[in-house]
Amino acid sequence: MQMQTLTLRGGVPSARRAAPPQASSAHLAASGPCLLRVPRSLRRRRPRSLRASASLEQEVKEVAPAPSAGKSSQATRRDVRNIAIVAHVDHGKTTLVDSMLRQAKVFRDNQVVQERIMDSNDLERERGITILSKNTSITYKGTKINIIDTPGHSDFGGEVERVLNMVEGVLLVVDSVEGPMPQTRFVLKKALEFGHAVVVVVNKIDRPTARPEFVVNSTFELFIELNATDEQCDFQTVYASGIKGKAGLDPENLADDLGPLFEAILRCIPEPRIEKDGALQMLVSNTEYDEHKGRIAIGRLHAGELQRGMEVKVCTPDDSCRVAKVSELFVYQNFSRVPVESVGAGDICAVCGMSDIMIGETIADKVTGTPLPTIKVEEPTVRMSFSINTSPFVGREGKYVTSRNLRDRLYRELERNLAMKVEDGETADTFLVSGRGTLHLTILIENMRREGYEFMIGPPKVINKTVDGKTLEPYEIAAVEVPEEYMGSVVELLGKRRGQMVNMEASGPEGTTLLKYKIPTRGLIGLRNAILTASRGRAILNTIFDSYGPWAGDLSSRDQGSLVAFEDGSTTSYALLNAQERGVLFVQPGQDVYKGQIVGIHQRPGDLAINVCKKKAATNVRSNKETTVVLDEPLSYSLDDCIEFIQEDELVEVTPASIRMCKNPKISKKK
Repeated sequence: MQMQTLTLRGGVPSARRAAPPQASSAHLAASGPCLLRVPRSLRRRRPRSLRASASLEQEVKEVAPAPSAGKSSQATRRDVRNIAIVAHVDHGKTTLVDSMLRQAKVFRDNQVVQERIMDSNDLERERGITILSKNTSITYKGTKINIIDTPGHSDFGGEVERVLNMVEGVLLVVDSVEGPMPQTRFVLKKALEFGHAVVVVVNKIDRPTARPEFVVNSTFELFIELNATDEQCDFQTVYASGIKGKAGLDPENLADDLGPLFEAILRCIPEPRIEKDGALQMLVSNTEYDEHKGRIAIGRLHAGELQRGMEVKVCTPDDSCRVAKVSELFVYQNFSRVPVESVGAGDICAVCGMSDIMIGETIADKVTGTPLPTIKVEEPTVRMSFSINTSPFVGREGKYVTSRNLRDRLYRELERNLAMKVEDGETADTFLVSGRGTLHLTILIENMRREGYEFMIGPPKVINKTVDGKTLEPYEIAAVEVPEEYMGSVVELLGKRRGQMVNMEASGPEGTTLLKYKIPTRGLIGLRNAILTASRGRAILNTIFDSYGPWAGDLSSRDQGSLVAFEDGSTTSYALLNAQERGVLFVQPGQDVYKGQIVGIHQRPGDLAINVCKKKAATNVRSNKETTVVLDEPLSYSLDDCIEFIQEDELVEVTPASIRMCKNPKISKKK
């Protein structure tokens, strides 16, 4: 029987999963009951172990003795709420935050505000996804609500795991048509493990094909699968349209603003439990860098009071401590950081003055401070090699090209990216970088090339484990939304990559089918492009790490070989006209290439060396009129496409201005 963890503090047993606070009569009258009344048919499906566990917890609470006088006891801050907004990618988290900021009068009436204001990073705006978690706050009816916007893509799950240490509750945003998706399961699982209260927001309720009843029932079943307690299963549901800034407790009757959502946050998200008279404790959950202030540590103050100018002790889990001084102190107010003289327990703040502070360390009282448990995230599953650029074009476009530059930049990334690992390779100029997935690593690569770095990367490889002499490899759950007419091609692709079908169901009345597969992580490399090709660009692939399982055997690799440049030089129309008959080209006339560079995809298996720099003989020019050369449009591959395309004996050359593929000179060419 599954039991809940109880923690004894000051003589009072308190559940690790905090219960929502008592709602005031005014709030209840304004917004209705906090708890969701679910159908009896679904309630009967709840495991008996959960009911027994909840009963045991209630019994312990009833017989608990009162705290003895004179001892420090926990209190609550009624003027603060700390929440994180979590969801699957593209379910509308950042757009919902935009509307919350606008309705809280964060911006002036005449201020021009761009869409997705929280996605301030250039890469985030270009790709349309959230990569880094960000803090902001609003004030509603005298209560400060600290909001953390989190990424939705599974490769950036480390960002979500870090920020959950700073909050007491989450807004779980679910699309009104798609319902719970793979990343929804991941973020909800983490929130339930922390014991956080959950408010479910069924977003995009204004979509013509919305099916709110199905989405709520599916979400409830997901709570049951993740062994949520009875209190957590009785979640509050709010229906919203983030882009229109409307919300309500009934999908057919939305208010003109997000008032019902704000009321649900105040009513159902627990107030921060603090030890006001206890020793200072603050766990660093995030770091930023400012050119003038240096490194900035961000976290929630768990106990005590933090003041500007005070001396503190920075502790690590291994009990090694050092003394530091707080030079500046900030809190989040609206959309900016505001300097303050002191911060009380329960609030989220930013601290300056500690140049060597790291994520997971504790800022504690100088005399009696003790460290908090450090932040732990799941292990990476994919590894890639980073090495210095060895092509003939080295140094043409990049600013940082040496192995020392590359090493310093990679290890600097570890300071804020806990889900990533860096190891030294076989040679002094090679480094092995491990991450959650290929997207996790390509974002790092893209940031480095924009900073002026020039280097080469190898093909992604999965990280296997050996247990009891057996090789285990990572498996992921792949969810593919595909129109019915292309379902056969997609099923065939997934089958070739050792995928096992878990579920197949209709995905709304739009004529699409949702396929769920358990597939080795190896099989996902290059799968996204293959599925887009098979479905004419209409399929959507989402993945989430599941577990380690037995080795699935050999997988079918790329069916086509590469077209490789025969010599150094500049490409000509005359040579490309003959070369395009051999396959699809990546280059166009007048482009510099070098020997060993991949210039196209061979139409048959195996590599083929071709001369793309050959010039037409200049004999009898006047009598032979130049014929018009018609060339096919070259194929343009992005960084993500190149990484998925290359094989064992190939590399991707990354520079600030170009992305090229080439054969690895250290590996003999495959026959």
